[in-house]
Amino acid sequence: MSGPGDRVAIRRALLSVADKTGLADLARALAARNVALLSTGSTAAMLRQAGLAVTEVADITGVPEMMDGRVKTLHPRIHGGLLARRDADSHNAAMAEHGIPAIDLLVSNLYPFEQRLADGAGFDAQVEEIDIGGPAMTRSAAKNHDFVTVLSDPAQYDSFLSEFSAHDGATSLHFRRRMAQAAFARTAAYDSLIQAWLARQIGDQSAAPRHLVSAGRLVQTLRYGENPHQTGALYADPLSRGPAIATARQVQGRELSWNNIADADAAFQLAAEFARHHQAACTIVKHANPSGVALADSSAAAYLAARAADPDSAYGGIIAFSRPLDEAAARAVTSLFAEVVVAPAADDAACAVLAAKPNLRLLLTGPWPPAGAVLSGPILRSVSGGWLAGSGDHAVSTAADLRVATRRRPDDSQIADLLFAFTVAKHVRSNAIVLARDGHTVGIGAGQMSRVDSVRLAVDKSEAARHAAAEAAPRSHGAVLASDAFFPFADGLQAAADAGVTAVIQPGGSLRDEEVIAAADAAGLAMVMTGVRHFRH
Repeated sequence: MSGPGDRVAIRRALLSVADKTGLADLARALAARNVALLSTGSTAAMLRQAGLAVTEVADITGVPEMMDGRVKTLHPRIHGGLLARRDADSHNAAMAEHGIPAIDLLVSNLYPFEQRLADGAGFDAQVEEIDIGGPAMTRSAAKNHDFVTVLSDPAQYDSFLSEFSAHDGATSLHFRRRMAQAAFARTAAYDSLIQAWLARQIGDQSAAPRHLVSAGRLVQTLRYGENPHQTGALYADPLSRGPAIATARQVQGRELSWNNIADADAAFQLAAEFARHHQAACTIVKHANPSGVALADSSAAAYLAARAADPDSAYGGIIAFSRPLDEAAARAVTSLFAEVVVAPAADDAACAVLAAKPNLRLLLTGPWPPAGAVLSGPILRSVSGGWLAGSGDHAVSTAADLRVATRRRPDDSQIADLLFAFTVAKHVRSNAIVLARDGHTVGIGAGQMSRVDSVRLAVDKSEAARHAAAEAAPRSHGAVLASDAFFPFADGLQAAADAGVTAVIQPGGSLRDEEVIAAADAAGLAMVMTGVRHFRH
C-alpha cells in the first residue's frame, strides 16, 4: 500500500473525447513513455488510425457499447479504476478481486451541447447531446485527484505535457488539484447550461428559482478590472442569441478594458431601444450614463446632434449606432476623440475611415433580431455574501399607455419627445432626469441623491452646451422633461417650469401627486403619467 504523494506516475490512461483536437499528439507522447491507452468508440478508432495501440473499454468491462452509445463507460471496472485510493487496502483488494485496472490519467471532454445550441438543433437532437458518462468519469477522476490526473479541455494538453516531461512521466499534486478544479468547473458549467436551456424550453419564468446557477464561457481575460488593482475577465452567456457586446467582433483598436466593455454595453442597450425606429439613433455614453442621445435621418446627423447635447462629455466617449456604420458617420465620429464605436455592421468605406484612428475600437454586434425580441438577459449582481437576481427592464411605454394628468394636453410632437426622453431615462442612473426636444437630448441629470438636484443638473448641462454652441436661447425653453420615478415634492417640477420646460412625463404614484399636478397646472405645463418606474442603480 502506498500513500498519496506529490508525484504520481502515469501508467494507464483512458481517452474518451468529443473534441479530438490535439488528441493524437497527446496520445503519442503518452505511448512514447509506455503508458497503456484505453479508449471508446470513435476515439479509439481515431487513435488506431494514428498508428497507436489501444484497448477498448468494452474489453475491460466485458460489456459492449449499447443504446446508441448512451451506455459504455458506466461500469465498476471503469469508475473503480478512477475512484480507487491506492493507499487503501480495501480498495486495492477490491480491484484485485474484480479485475479492475487502475487508471492514472483521464482525458475526457463532453458532448458539444453548446455547439448544437448554436447550430439550432431541435429538442430531441439537443437531448442526445446531454453527456452522462463523460461528466461522471470526469467527476470521479477529479474527486480522486490524490492519485488521478484529469484533463477536461484540449487547452490543457500543452501544460500537461510540460508537467509530464518535467516529472519524468508523473504529475505533481499541485497540478492534479488545478486540473481537478478545472474539471469540476467544466461539469458545473455544462449542467448549468443544460438546466437553463430546459427551463426555457418548458417556459419556466420563475422569478426566484430554488437554486441559482449560471454558466459562462470565457471570451477574454482583461488587463485589469474596474481599477488597476482589480482583476477582470469577460464571459459570454452560451444561451444568448442575436447581437451582444460579449460576442461582438472587434475590427480594430486597442484591447478593450473593463470600463470600455461596461460603457459599450450601456450605449449598445440604449441604441437597441431605437433599432426599429424610422430614424437613425446615436447614443454617447460616459461612465455608464448617456451624455447625449439623438434621432435623425442619418447616422452622421444623429451623432452630431448627440455630441452637441454635451460636447465636453462626448470627448473620449463610447458611441453606439442603431444602424450600420457608413462613411459619413465614420467621418463625423473621427472628428473628435472617441474610445469605442459600436454598430450592427460597417461598410468598407466606414472601416477605411476608422482605420486612420488605429487606437479607436470598432465593435460590430451583428444585425438586430426581429421586432419584439428581448436583447438583454436577467440581472445578476453580487452583494456581500450573495447575489441579487432579477429580470431585465424590458417595459416600453407607448402613446396609448399615457394618462394626461393636467388640464393642458401635450400635442403630437411633444408626445413623441416625451416617449423618446422617457426611453432614454430608463438607461440613466437614478435619480434620472432627461430634457429633450425634436428627438435630441438637450440635458441629462444623472445619479443625484435628490430629484430636484437632477433637474438642476440637467438644466445646467443644457446651458453649458448652449454657451458652447453660442446659441442665444436656452435649450431648455420649449423642451420636454422625463423623470424615471415620481416627483416626491413639487420643487423638482417647479425647477423644470422655471427653466422653460413645457411638458413632463413621469410614472406618478407619489403621495403628493395632487400637489405636483397642481404645480404643473399653475405653471401651464402638460404632464402625463406612465405608471411604470425605471430606477437604474
